[in-house]
Amino acid sequence: MAADFFIADTENGRFVDDPDQDALLLLIAGLNHDDNTFVTINPADESAAWYASVSLLPDGGYEVELADPDRQEHQHAIHTDHDKIAQHVSDWLATHQHAR
Repeated sequence: MAADFFIADTENGRFVDDPDQDALLLLIAGLNHDDNTFVTINPADESAAWYASVSLLPDGGYEVELADPDRQEHQHAIHTDHDKIAQHVSDWLATHQHAR
């Protein structure tokens, strides 16, 4: 089954179609310094230009980037709490759910 809204991909090749907040939490919690330092979320509609990413920093924190050039929106923050990151990203993604 293909994604309707967005696809989350990790550096180590794991992907989830239309991840909910719980799935995002698991992806973020699974990041590590060995072979899985980031997760990106991209639209299923390849013509859309927005993206979201969560990257594990060397100190154990997380860099969160949310961008939508069409809306002239770009958020960048550093967080440490998996739950808050997953909720924030999930809330932002909810504003970008446009079925293809």
